Formats: sequence, structure tokens, C-alpha cells
Amino acid sequence: MTFKKLLLATTATAILGASIAPAMAQTTLRLVSKDLLTTNPDDVRLIEEIEAGLKAKGHDIDIQTIDLPSGTAAYADALGVMLLSGDIPDVIYFQGGDQKMAEQGILEDLTPWIEGSENIKAALWPHNVDRLANYPYLLYIYPPRGPQPVIRQDWLDELGLEAPTTVEEYEALFQAIHDADLDGDGTPGNTLGLTGFGNTSELDSIFNQAFGVTGTWMKNAEGQWVNSRVTDAEKAKIEFYARLAEKGLFDKEFVTNTFDVKEDKFYTGKAGVIFGSSPEVIDIYAGKMRQAHPGEEIELAVLPAPTGPGGQGLAAVDVSKESRGWAISSLSENKEAAVALLDFMASKEGQDLERLGFADVHHTVGADGAVTFTDQISTWYARFFNAANWTPPTPLLSPTAQTALDNIKNGFTADNAFVWPAEYAAEVDAAEQVYRSWVARFVTGEASLDQWQQFVDEYNAAGGARMAEYAATVLGG
Repeated sequence: MTFKKLLLATTATAILGASIAPAMAQTTLRLVSKDLLTTNPDDVRLIEEIEAGLKAKGHDIDIQTIDLPSGTAAYADALGVMLLSGDIPDVIYFQGGDQKMAEQGILEDLTPWIEGSENIKAALWPHNVDRLANYPYLLYIYPPRGPQPVIRQDWLDELGLEAPTTVEEYEALFQAIHDADLDGDGTPGNTLGLTGFGNTSELDSIFNQAFGVTGTWMKNAEGQWVNSRVTDAEKAKIEFYARLAEKGLFDKEFVTNTFDVKEDKFYTGKAGVIFGSSPEVIDIYAGKMRQAHPGEEIELAVLPAPTGPGGQGLAAVDVSKESRGWAISSLSENKEAAVALLDFMASKEGQDLERLGFADVHHTVGADGAVTFTDQISTWYARFFNAANWTPPTPLLSPTAQTALDNIKNGFTADNAFVWPAEYAAEVDAAEQVYRSWVARFVTGEASLDQWQQFVDEYNAAGGARMAEYAATVLGG
């Protein structure tokens, strides 16, 4: 049976103007997520407490979680196989592969449900609103990723420097780190200013605007839309990265580094600066740094984005769609219960559970109602949402991590990227592969910036030219 026939065979409740009505009888809700497993006691208890919270609000829901591999790639593959076999749970967490399902009509348009929700709408971050308007099938209520650089505050003080605010000051900081003996081995001049892993996307987070890379699509001198990957602004940025690497200030091994290798170089003083992908990760870095150096009072400092032709701030945020998140099956006979679950997780009660963990395990509550976190909180993480309108009863983030979150909130700029039709998938992937390959070669010195036009020609031939033609039809004049 085709998905279209399945849709016709399944009569869904009309939802225009829908509100979330309490369920009168117990509803069984099947849910799949890589972060919710029946083999993890914390996950099992969390589901039980969610069910109790829902019941207190008049929703008697039995949540049945489906076990799939928890690794990102393995989960995406196993989920795809399960869905294509026709086994479609009511609530689905995607981390890739969702667009194919949306195009086949098996993902619910969440727009009317959110509009009629009690809590979800108020919990959204600004970029969530934009993404849902463009692609209303995935819900991922978290602040946008905005990698930001951090350094040990004592190292910054030891160098006698202020936090850099320009590209030139960043280069001077990396040079000062390189020339110092931060790892304490008695040999100055062998410390990397900055390390990374995989590719340069972390660096782009703060250096894009500084070099004038203001969005995915920019107009060239002729007024035509071109991908920013092939602009002069991009070339200047990559030239900066390559200069840092040539001088021993940026880790040339970034291509082969894994995230744990990157972190280890920071903890051992082999690199002075690394990027934290989120405020929570920055706090994890601080904790691991203190574990690596017991007895030392270590705090991290977030370094600001430098100023430049694009102003000062983090890179523009892609609002074309969520790259991951929660979906509801359009074939589900339990949509009201599915939305009730997501709405509860966006509520204060749901967020208290999600963010504070279990009472007397991850936190304690005093006679005066004051919440105190235990050491166990370091192993706890939210499985569903990080609501924009939730205020913790006691700070969850360190001042450093809070600064990083404030930077994300205050510096939000929407990108002009858009969702590609399926027929462009091959070009999008091929062009990105060409870009990443050439950037790695430019930065490591395997290729010279004199070969920039060769890269541009290869990028355009791989699909960049056809993509630009389509972009012009979307973005207009």
C-alpha cells in the first residue's frame, strides 16, 4: 500500500483551529527517539514522571518508547528503515531523513496545533518561529547553535591581553598563546592558538560577519545572487585561516581531529582556545578542565565575535527548516495525545522536569523552596525542549555560559537560506563536498589561494551554478 493510500485510509481529526482537549480515556502513544530508551533507567523514570504530569492535567497517556540505536548515523538509518517498512510511531524524533517523509505526506503540519497550544507557542525561540513558517513539520525548541570561542581566564590574564574585538586582535592573541608556555613543559613556542575538528564551521560562527560573509546568498558586483562560498569575502576569510595555520596558530590537524582530541589539546594546554557549540557545552569544558587540573581555580572566558565589514555578531542562522526535531505522524489516530505530550514538555511543569532532573537525585528542594543542584546534574540533559520562556529557580549555567547564551539571544540574524527541492539534493551535496575539500587544502597548505578560481569553477560545475539559478527564482531581485 502506498503512503498516499495509507493517508486516504486513515481519517484524521480535522485540526484547523484545533485546541488541546484533555483525553478522557487512556491513550497509547508510540514514541521513538535516540535519547529515550527502555534500557536506560533515567529514561524510563522520566517517561513515568511525564505520564504522571500529563495525568495531573487530565491526559491519561501510556507512552511506549521504541528502542533504536542511539548513535546519530545508526539511529537515522534504523529510523528510515522502520518508517519505510510502514511502522510509523505517533511521535518521531528526526535527526535527518525527515524531508523525504514530509514529501510523502506522512508528517503532520504542526502549524494549527501550535497556534492552538497552551504552552508551545510561548516557548518558541525567534528562529523556531521562522523555521516553522518555512517547514512546519519539525519542532525543536532550543536556542540556535552558535559556537563561540573560550579560553582559560588565567591564561588570558597571564598573557596580559584583553579579549579581542577585531580580526587583527584575534591573530595577536593566537600569536601570544603560541609564543607562551601554557602547557608548562618549559618550551615556549609550541602551543596552538586555536584548535578545531572536522571542518571550519566553528570558526565561521564568529568570523563570517567580520569578513562580510553576511548570509548563504550574496549579490556579486553584477547584482546576481551567488553562494557566499565563492565570494571575495569568503576568500579573504579562508586566507586568514590559512595564514593562522601557516604560522602555527591554528591546528592543521583539524581535519582529522575528533571532538575528544580537540578537547584534550585544550585541557592539556596544547591549544589555548577552542569553540564550544552551546552554552551547556562550555560549562562541560570548564568542568573537564578543572578535573584535569585538580586544586586549581579555573574559569573560562567567552571571547566576543570580532567586528568587521558585516558588523559584529555571530553568523546568520539558517531558518529554512529545523535540521532535527520532533514530528507527529499524519497517520496517527492519537494526534491530540501527541500534541498534549509536546505541549506538556513545553510547560513550566515539563521544563522543571526536563531541566532540573529528578528531586533528591539531580537537585534538592529546601524547606524554603530553594533548589540546590547535586553533582549528578552534570550527567543530566533535556530530552525534549529548552523553552525560551522558562526561568530556572536557580542558575543552571555559569556566568560564562550565560554570557554565551546572551550572545546568541542578542545577536540573532536570520539567514536567507531556503529548503531545496529534492531534485537538487545531488548538487547541494556535491557542491558542499567540493567546498569542504578545497577549504581543508587551502588551510593546510596543500593548495594555494592562487588556485581560488579553480575552486570556484569546480564548485559551480559540481552544482553551484544550477543552484544559483534556482536561488534567483526564490530570492528575486
